[in-house]
Amino acid sequence: MKIFKSIKWRLQIWYGLILVVVLAGFGFTAYQLERNRQFRRIDDELHRRIDFLAKGLHRPPPQRGPDGNRPPMDQPPRGPNGGGGQFGQPPPERLPDDGPPQQDQQDMLDYLSTPQARALFNNDDPNQFNFVIHPRGGAEVGNSPQHQAGWWNTEMVVNDHHATSIVFSNLTPELGDLGAPQTLGEFRGIVRKLPSGEAIQVSCTIAPELKDLRRTALTLIGVGGLILLIGLAGGGWLVTHAIKPIENISATAVKISAGDLAQRINVAETESELGQLAAVLNSTFARLETAFAQQKQFAADAAHELRTPVTVMLTQTQTALNRERDAESYRQTVEACQRAAQRMRKLIESLLALARFDAGQEVLHRQPFDFSQMIADGAAQVEPLAAERGVTLRLELAPLQINGDAERLGQVVANLLTNAIQYNQAAGTVRVTLAVENGLAVLAVADTGQGIAPADLPRVFERFYRADAARTGGGHAGLGLSICKAIVEAHGGTIEVASGLDAGTTFTLRLPV
Repeated sequence: MKIFKSIKWRLQIWYGLILVVVLAGFGFTAYQLERNRQFRRIDDELHRRIDFLAKGLHRPPPQRGPDGNRPPMDQPPRGPNGGGGQFGQPPPERLPDDGPPQQDQQDMLDYLSTPQARALFNNDDPNQFNFVIHPRGGAEVGNSPQHQAGWWNTEMVVNDHHATSIVFSNLTPELGDLGAPQTLGEFRGIVRKLPSGEAIQVSCTIAPELKDLRRTALTLIGVGGLILLIGLAGGGWLVTHAIKPIENISATAVKISAGDLAQRINVAETESELGQLAAVLNSTFARLETAFAQQKQFAADAAHELRTPVTVMLTQTQTALNRERDAESYRQTVEACQRAAQRMRKLIESLLALARFDAGQEVLHRQPFDFSQMIADGAAQVEPLAAERGVTLRLELAPLQINGDAERLGQVVANLLTNAIQYNQAAGTVRVTLAVENGLAVLAVADTGQGIAPADLPRVFERFYRADAARTGGGHAGLGLSICKAIVEAHGGTIEVASGLDAGTTFTLRLPV
């Protein structure tokens, strides 16, 4: 299904499943804790009552007074020798006036008529605690049991106190001491068989507790459902807000692919991971736009530079073909075409060199050579041009060996010296210095010319760029400094320019030694 392919819905479904599991686990745990608490309280009450009944069975038979009556029940009677009998068993030393053994049942009935017994087995109690006592080898204390819906029900009359005895039908004395409380339907009870043979069964209704548990379960389900809805709504908002930058990125990428390179991703949260990604993509898009703009400008400038020599060649040939001319005229036409072709070849070679440097395909023939001697040789080559313009060359070169392509670096030096002479003022000076600073060879070429305007200074290394006032000259395409920068950077070095109007220009080249 398409919904499962969406990151948003997969995150939402996964988050919802986790939330459901957590809420279900919490609700189940809370319900079980509440159920255990309720049943623990009921079990404590059952044990308290069965302990009370067991204590009554172990009371010694009360002695009769001189008047033949029994002492009050709140005064524990004592048998002879401090001993006492158990319910259903003759006492160790029964006095003749104690009566027959059947009198023990009456003693137990008297014990059950005390205020404490009435408080423990009060029909007004919501749990309606009830009991049945099975004496050893005797009948139950009370009427005969009647089986009803799986329970033994017995109506007991104890000193005009009515108590309904409810007993598990499968918890008969023959099964012995079951120990732990048992639950059947809405009733819970416990059976204890005493060592002397008697069995006590105490039970109660747990309908109020079950009602409370149902109410607790409904409350937990309701609260859990509400939390689930709130969690899903909040999770949906968070997921939507979190992946919104992805949607913006996709929409922006579609617009950029359509040709609108000025589009950028609008991201409000720049600190998140997606915000940082959007910032990186915006930077990439900006560089991409700049690269495309430079490419377009480069193509336009290259076409413009190539159009001039082509126009010259076409004009010359058309003129020569219009009518018959003498040999000298034809010679002049051919020479003009040759100069135009040479200019085209030089431009094409420069473009190819830049393309190779951009693609990393230019092979540098690195080998150790004397950098200072190479600079001196380059200065000697441009000396005629300097003499023609009345420019003085001053060399301050420290002996220095570097590892690099001597031919390519010679091209850089020649270009810098030629520019310094050509754009210098009459009778100016070009100062060339070479030194070692911080493990780098530092070459500085400074002239005393008119300088470069601050607005043009950042663009002097751009391809085909020529400042209108500071860098004008015929026959130059504006690629020389671009090629110089590419060569220096291919050697792992840097080239910088510093200039000011009427303050001269200084090009500084740094190369690893």
